Amino acid sequence: MTEHLDEAVIPTGFDVPVEPLRRAAHYSGEPGSIAEARSFASVFLDRLRTEWCATVGVRTEGAVLLVVSELVTNADRHSQGPYILELEGTDELVAVTVYDSSGTVPRRFPRDPERVGRHGLEIVHALADTVVVELVPVGKRVRAVVAVSAE
Repeated sequence: MTEHLDEAVIPTGFDVPVEPLRRAAHYSGEPGSIAEARSFASVFLDRLRTEWCATVGVRTEGAVLLVVSELVTNADRHSQGPYILELEGTDELVAVTVYDSSGTVPRRFPRDPERVGRHGLEIVHALADTVVVELVPVGKRVRAVVAVSAE
């Protein structure tokens, strides 16, 4: 609720929408980029716990870090240029978005336990509530949303 007193606006509660926590990092694909991205995501989750009082459990943290690893690995292997990791979160969800310069939409192969490799997008789909791939003017964007759980 907001009260007005002599034309002054006085906030009296949590009636103002709060923006999600957002952070982004740019990677060139140098060796160690995937580990740096995981570390970046880990720090992000700690900030989410502190700033949003989010109860990010071990299972959720593992899922987010694995999604980051898979999406950044795909960008690293399949694009011919730098890529961007963007994280956005609240106490209910964490969105992991990777932008890269490749205009090729990633393929999700049918489940095949005997196949060696190419399980990345399959893993992301198993861990995330939603996965969206979109072409953008400079390549593509892959966004995976993971629900936050205390587990």
